[in-house]
Amino acid sequence: MLPSGVSFRGSRGACFAQILMKNLPASSSGLTKSCEPPSTLPGPGKDVFDQQVKSTFKSGAPDKPKATTKMLIDRYKRGETNAVSLLHQLAQVLQFHLEMKETVTTGNILGLYFAFCVVIDGVEYKTGMGITKKEARLKAAELALQDLLPTLESLKSVLPGASDVPPPLPVKEEPSISEVHPYRSIHERKNSANLQFPQAVRDQLTKLMNSHPEFSVCAGTTAAFIVQTSGGCEVVALGTGNFNTKESASMSGRIVHDSHAVVTARRSLMRFLYRHLLMFFSKTANLTEKSIFQQNSMSGLLSLKSGITFHLYVNQLPKGAAQIPSKLRLNPLSISAWQVNNEISLHLSVEGKVFSVFSSAFEHSASKVVSMSTTDKITQWQVLGYQGALLSHFIEPVYVQSILIGDSGCSDIRGMEISVSQRVEGITSQLPMFYCMMRPHISLVPSVATNSASGGHLTYGINWSEGDSSLEVVDGLEGRTIEESPFKSGPALASRLCKAAMLHRFKLVAKEAQRQDLLATSSYREAKRMAKPYQEAKNVLRAYLLQQGFGSWLVKLSLSQPWFLPNQATKWVFVCV
Repeated sequence: MLPSGVSFRGSRGACFAQILMKNLPASSSGLTKSCEPPSTLPGPGKDVFDQQVKSTFKSGAPDKPKATTKMLIDRYKRGETNAVSLLHQLAQVLQFHLEMKETVTTGNILGLYFAFCVVIDGVEYKTGMGITKKEARLKAAELALQDLLPTLESLKSVLPGASDVPPPLPVKEEPSISEVHPYRSIHERKNSANLQFPQAVRDQLTKLMNSHPEFSVCAGTTAAFIVQTSGGCEVVALGTGNFNTKESASMSGRIVHDSHAVVTARRSLMRFLYRHLLMFFSKTANLTEKSIFQQNSMSGLLSLKSGITFHLYVNQLPKGAAQIPSKLRLNPLSISAWQVNNEISLHLSVEGKVFSVFSSAFEHSASKVVSMSTTDKITQWQVLGYQGALLSHFIEPVYVQSILIGDSGCSDIRGMEISVSQRVEGITSQLPMFYCMMRPHISLVPSVATNSASGGHLTYGINWSEGDSSLEVVDGLEGRTIEESPFKSGPALASRLCKAAMLHRFKLVAKEAQRQDLLATSSYREAKRMAKPYQEAKNVLRAYLLQQGFGSWLVKLSLSQPWFLPNQATKWVFVCV
């Protein structure tokens, strides 16, 4: 929550001023690589952004020549700079996000020690310990460099030099990912994943649609999760759809309330994770070996085996803050921060429409099913993990390393970068152990499905997970499986993605893992509440978003499943998910 006496609007302006400065485009009046001091910035927005600009720009003294990556590494090897300084210098040159996260000591170590780990673009490196915080930070930096330097030195020929270092403000209105994150572009050159992933999704979608051509129109909005290993890549979960149910909240947990493609694919991914947990806990050595999980002695939880990564493909830019209008330039000289705030704030999805949580256009109605926008959910999953609360009893957070957007009508992924990464930048140090803000590599890729607006089953969505014998077709408005679906769980037509089905799988895994404490849970809600680290991370995230001025997340009100959202007019909107 916001501290007492702090203006809510004021906190929004301060936060967004920083984001605006990061994304300020070139002006026609001459923003070049040599940026002018703040005193020359004209317009009514000057006072609002003056302090942020002062901290970013310095006038009077000529720029010093920028050191190359090789020069920085050589200085470190000669002992002229320490590991912490080198990491910060590399972060500036290679444009990656660096955090020094305080964590806990590992193993059975006696005595008072401090522990830190380096986090680069959401990836945590080995934990360093020391009797002082300074010593622990230095050790953590040295451990991280042990992994980083061999890679950097082997790629020296493609690392950016002084001339490639971007200025404080981008000089192009729409910088590419390789310009903003050159270190990632190096890895992109080393593989063709950006082409392999869409092709894998296309192949799997074609296979499913060839078996059931009558549902091919359902593929207009598609999302899929891909697993990449040393042996290649494979689609393991897929979903289509674009609707919330018109039904009221279900006490039985047998109604699927959000059938948007990414949400459907993510719940299909959870089924995939449950299947591999059952394989791991099975008494059959062959199945255990085939599982993607391994035991982590440090956390007591299971973690993904080395070399296994997840990736998300969507064929439409997700609804919400990611869909910043192309005409909207994040420029304090031409648009008010308040207007921009509404564009990149949290959003609600209501009957196919999307509203900012600060919007007065939303029609308040207790009977309408409301959920957070798909963009906001992705933002949450990149911090809490895609596994959800129930699976966090067994496994460490599962993140996606890249998000691939195959929207043929999209040419600007700036909104996605801001929404998923910048809105929660800096939160990692506040999160419990094993949670972090995983900054995904976001890129545009070829589309695998036509965004068709014709056909007779536009409210239908399909779901499929690796290992399924057939796909399931759900009517998004009804929240249930249709009679004609190739897969039906029973006469009640409850989807295999509903909460009741997920709780059943949770109990199966708890039994195989011999977790009597989890078997004793009486409800889906109770099992979620028992996931203490996950709930702590969720509370930190939502408080952080509110404090940074992005608005309030939907909050549960009672056991009967209604939720509430306080809007700016201090009325109450009752919603369900």
